[in-house]
Parts: sequence; structure tokens; C-alpha cells
Amino acid sequence: MSDDSKDTDNQNTKDVTMTDLTPNEGVLKGKKTDIQNPELWDFPMNYPLSIIGHEGEHESLLNEVKLILGSQFPDFDLASIEVKPSKTGRFHSARVNLYLTAADQVNTLYASLDDAKTVRMVV
Repeated sequence: MSDDSKDTDNQNTKDVTMTDLTPNEGVLKGKKTDIQNPELWDFPMNYPLSIIGHEGEHESLLNEVKLILGSQFPDFDLASIEVKPSKTGRFHSARVNLYLTAADQVNTLYASLDDAKTVRMVV
């Protein structure tokens, strides 16, 4: 590539700075576990969830998930939690289907799962 083409390429790109963003673009509202656009959610709803635990935390993951879900969703059937190993068996996921009625439930649930020591990721 010649020096002339490098100059042309540089002229066509622009660095984005924080002043280029609209007021709320790229900025989280509330905590990192809060829903960012609650108006896009259609409550009440069934909400499938996979909670992936840290390596070697199979039993601890199940117990912690049961404590969280039992306290936040008293009508939830804890026996319906499916625990499955990953393909390699290193990780386990707890799969649930929750009935949610409000955005606050989602925010509280994700905050609790984020604080859980055995939880690696929630999808």
C-alpha cells in the first residue's frame, strides 16, 4: 500500500469520542444487571433461563439456584429445574422456565444470580 492510499484511508475514518455520542447512547441505566429497555418486554411472560455454573460446582450450583428461585418465586416448582452437564462435563447448567410479571422481577433475579458465587454465566 502506498503512502498516498494510507492517507486517504485515514481521512475516511473517524475516532468516536464520548462527545459524539447521544446523551444515553453507550451508557448503562441503573445497575449492570438491570433491564435497559423495559418497554420492549411484554409482561407477563414465560422466560426460559440457563444458569451456567463454575467448573466443579454441580451440587453447589443447584443448591444456590434453588435458594434464589425459592425466595423470589415462591410458587416455582424447584423440582422442575433441569441440571445438564456440558459436552465435556466440566460445567453444568441449571435450566428453568420462569413466569415473570414485571421488570423488577428480572432485575432482582439477575442481581441475585450475579452475586451468586457458583454462577459463571446466565443466558
